[in-house]
Amino acid sequence: MKSASPSVKRLAFFERYLSLWVCLCMIAGVALGKLAPGLTSALSEWEFGRGSQVNVPIAVLIWLMIYPMMARVDFTALGGIAQKPKGLMVTLAVNWLVKPFSMALLAWLFMQHVFSAWIDSETARHYTAGLIILAAAPCTAMVFVWSYLTEGDPVYTLAQVAVNDLIMLFAFAPIVMFLCGVADVVVPSKVLITSVVVFIVIPLAAGWLTRTLLLRSRGEDWFQREFLSRFHPVTVLALLLTLVLIFAFQAENLTARWAAVLLLAVPIVIQVYFNSTLAYLLMRWFRMPHNVAAPGALIGASNFFELAVAVAITLFGPGSGAALATVVGVLVEVPVMLSVCRICNQSRLWYQRAVPSTSGT
Repeated sequence: MKSASPSVKRLAFFERYLSLWVCLCMIAGVALGKLAPGLTSALSEWEFGRGSQVNVPIAVLIWLMIYPMMARVDFTALGGIAQKPKGLMVTLAVNWLVKPFSMALLAWLFMQHVFSAWIDSETARHYTAGLIILAAAPCTAMVFVWSYLTEGDPVYTLAQVAVNDLIMLFAFAPIVMFLCGVADVVVPSKVLITSVVVFIVIPLAAGWLTRTLLLRSRGEDWFQREFLSRFHPVTVLALLLTLVLIFAFQAENLTARWAAVLLLAVPIVIQVYFNSTLAYLLMRWFRMPHNVAAPGALIGASNFFELAVAVAITLFGPGSGAALATVVGVLVEVPVMLSVCRICNQSRLWYQRAVPSTSGT
């Protein structure tokens, strides 16, 4: 815990004004998409292989975000996860037994009833399907950023993500089929495999190699104080640049269908706060340490938007309401998840009053 203090001080300036930075990124991204459509189109079509749906510029920025987290992982400690499985069980329960079904309920309630005066029935069904697809896949890459910002346990976070990815291979399609009522849901396996390789395997391998070589040549103290400390501001800056690109890629949809964006944001925001709160309180009830509870709450609320967007486009087409719903999930999730990170950090003392620092170890 002592080594975490310097990182908090270095990130304080960025965290304090993150809402402002996100707003400026949205403005800059939309401006870029409108003023330089050729450049924006070229960047958005730059993928890891034809049909992979994994964008190269965004992937590079995500590497910059999660590489420092991966470099912190001590693989010798992975075996200790089995000694404190409650946190993992909470994460899995919220992700697979609560989140898809709570989003299906919220989507049905808001899209087909509360907002029915502004949305026709066919469009409402497409929006509902897109929201369900968004919630059916737990987040993979961005989880490491949220964990980093809340001083989460990197080893435990890795274990949570790895188990989620394994379950997702088998559970994603049946859940979407059941909740959407679609008989022939085809999960693009190339997208799933490429995303896992790009966002998990590559940065994990790079982090392991870096950690191994530098610990041998420079030692633990230099590695922590000199090497890792340089990445603190890089993580946040890479996140902001990612936002600029996402907003630029969807500039036309945002400006042409802004009313739909606002309506779709409502169930997404409710779902994020509901699931993160549920996971956080369950972690506290089971007396898990804060560095397990915070990333667990964030994993329980965030979504694998790369896969969601690709599946929605595959099933309903790029101009469909389902595709727009998944894109709105991307736009809404980042600023909302940043606010959840802030809540977790600010409630740390309240959490630890009920959970001693040695709990769960």
